[in-house]
Amino acid sequence: MMDLEPRGIDAWVGVGPRYPWGGLYGGQIVAQALRAAANTVDPRYRPQSLHAYFIRRGDHTQPIRFEVDRVRDGGSFVTRAVVARQSMGAILNMSASFQVAEAGAEVQAVALPDDVPPPEKLTSDGWSPIFDRRIAPHVVRGRVDGWLQVREPIGEDPVLQACALAYLSDDLPTDAVVSLHPARVDPEQFHTRFFNASLDHAIWFHRPFDAARWMAQSFTCRGLMGSRGLSQGHVFTEDGIHVASVTQEVLVRDAR
Repeated sequence: MMDLEPRGIDAWVGVGPRYPWGGLYGGQIVAQALRAAANTVDPRYRPQSLHAYFIRRGDHTQPIRFEVDRVRDGGSFVTRAVVARQSMGAILNMSASFQVAEAGAEVQAVALPDDVPPPEKLTSDGWSPIFDRRIAPHVVRGRVDGWLQVREPIGEDPVLQACALAYLSDDLPTDAVVSLHPARVDPEQFHTRFFNASLDHAIWFHRPFDAARWMAQSFTCRGLMGSRGLSQGHVFTEDGIHVASVTQEVLVRDAR
């Protein structure tokens, strides 16, 4: 999925499978867009952050063209803009920043919640052959915790590791928003009454990690405003090291 085919100057083409709900998965498109951006960056720069807007629902029957704009090449930071397109037009717009490794203070200010059970005590309920996930029982309304990992080793390439985390990071944010919705009952019944979709997505990469090992994701819905819900979360290793932060806004409206 990350082996994009070059098509002209700073453009690549990728494909994706059909997912259980139909169409493409947002995490896949974000991961591929990050891979395309990194193809234009010197390897000494590593992913620092990305900010993406989901514009249209993707079509799994069509290839995706990723067009990269080299916005800025600096000494410490590099900035790229990526537009993902299909025949209907743009489906994703993303900015990505890369940074060379720098020595500096190390202070961790957030921690994995104490009430999250370890992955070996939870049941696997993954929906993708690419990754496994284990969701913890709901302890606090509006908060969702789970463990996720890709099923196969992917090597030490920091870009590919960041792409893997980008893929994983679009799974749980919506669940946190849905769990806080006043009309939430049984999850299946909720999805027949309401339509939900990711609107925008942001990731900050803090420290190195291995996406093929279990990583905890803890997301909290910070409120519902009209048809939108804000989900904020953190990603931790099994040792409790804070490796990334994720924020997503989710659209939730009555099914038409």
